[in-house]
Amino acid sequence: MTTLRWNSGTAYDFFISLLALHHASDFGLRPNWTAGVRQRLSVPQREFLERIFSFASLPLDWISSLPEPKDALPVLLRAADLPPTDRLRILTLPINISLEAGEILEHIAKRGSVTAKEKESLSRALTHRNGHLKTAELDNVLKTWMDLEQSSEQILMALREYYDVFFSDEETRIRPVLQAGLEYARELSGRVKLSALVVELSRGVHFEDVESAQELILVPSYWSTPFVFPTNATEGSMQIVFGCRPDLQSIAPGAETPDMLMNALKSLADPTRLRIMRYLSGQPLTPTELSRLLRLRPPTVIHHLQVLRLAELVAIRVSENGEKRYAARSETLDAIFSSVKEFLKKQD
Repeated sequence: MTTLRWNSGTAYDFFISLLALHHASDFGLRPNWTAGVRQRLSVPQREFLERIFSFASLPLDWISSLPEPKDALPVLLRAADLPPTDRLRILTLPINISLEAGEILEHIAKRGSVTAKEKESLSRALTHRNGHLKTAELDNVLKTWMDLEQSSEQILMALREYYDVFFSDEETRIRPVLQAGLEYARELSGRVKLSALVVELSRGVHFEDVESAQELILVPSYWSTPFVFPTNATEGSMQIVFGCRPDLQSIAPGAETPDMLMNALKSLADPTRLRIMRYLSGQPLTPTELSRLLRLRPPTVIHHLQVLRLAELVAIRVSENGEKRYAARSETLDAIFSSVKEFLKKQD
């Protein structure tokens, strides 16, 4: 039987917000607003974080392993206590990085240089989000590790400056929403089965292996909405960071139109995505199956599916071997129409 455990803290959103601010379109955020937030940083720290978040993974499992409180400032203090190599590895690289890749990076750090063979090996071993690193992203990894001591110190300075100029206020804003999200999830867990709980909290993602985990850790997040960040930190353990931001609330404070509503309407205003929704309304399909039906390249189809996922218009079933099968979420269409009516009625 799976043991259900809960984690909560602003440190998760601290790192997820940095990822979102550097990949605005992936999160449905307005580039002008995200650029404005980044402009609050000094030039050296802003440019350093732009380099880091071209390839960085999120240290969500490391945060989970820390004692309470798992809030941004205490976690940054923990990061300051780490040895330089561990700090850079934990804060920027995937937890499941291969032993070979880790050793190569340590050799590069000691020498301050990289060989062609090492670069080729790392290009095969390192990944970022949905695939292997691009050439420019790999170059950023190498540049960072060739000056390990400086990079390890600068990442602390950059993260602390980001906290001071933006996230300290953001933390105050989102804390009540995180608490409400945790309370709702706990209450829901007493009423539905575990698989249904995960589907509801993840807004349509079904993990086939969730009930085979010995331990499931659920974590509410404001900035991740509507996405989930699943990780497997230890053998038999699964952690899922799920979005809890209300549909009619936007990440950008004072935004006139809710993110969810704008993303949904934009996603439906595209003929290819409308065709995808029609196919998925008939039966669940993989990206490969959709690419054959649409006569489009798989990467193009995956891009459209990500846009639809951002708008919460598709559900995903993730098999134990990682295959993803998509289906239309008709209930979201009903919610969109209701949200439009509610928004039009709302008076400033």
